[in-house]
Amino acid sequence: MAAAGDCWVFAYGSLIWRPGFAFLEAVPATLHGYHRAFCIYSHHYRGTPERRGLVLGLARGGSCRGMAFRVAADAWAETLGYLRERELVTNVYKERLLPVRLAAGVVEAVTYVADPGHEQYARGLTFEDQVRMIAGAAGIAGRNRDYLAATVQEMERLGLGDGVLHRLNRAVQALPEAPLGEHEIARHAG
Repeated sequence: MAAAGDCWVFAYGSLIWRPGFAFLEAVPATLHGYHRAFCIYSHHYRGTPERRGLVLGLARGGSCRGMAFRVAADAWAETLGYLRERELVTNVYKERLLPVRLAAGVVEAVTYVADPGHEQYARGLTFEDQVRMIAGAAGIAGRNRDYLAATVQEMERLGLGDGVLHRLNRAVQALPEAPLGEHEIARHAG
């Protein structure tokens, strides 16, 4: 059971498989009012300005199954600083404190939702557009297709199925790996 003052983080993408902060426990959680979507153009972590990638965001409507991480109160300031540095690079995400449902009840958790007014917000992309972009992009954190595969693999391990993500992953992984362009090679070398 959570101690008084402990805080929660809701994870729905790479935070599930690479949180990067110390936590006391991780439990399945559901957020209502938002759904997981490849709705963020990435020109930093998983793409470049010349060959944008796509990363996950929380878009309005529906619900999202993910993980809630409980963080000790005395580690919260450091954790929040780390999350802000990681997630707010271009301010395409908005930090929100939202209710998430755990098996034991509802808790308020910090999460990062997509800002539909931001220039990096991707709207109107077809399934084929998403496959093409994810299959061919890479940024300072690696290939976009690896980000998708790692997310799906961890979600499967945790029993958090997402049919759309699984279908997208199958389509991307069926394509041959695109060679890195000179901009991606330079970023990976540096």
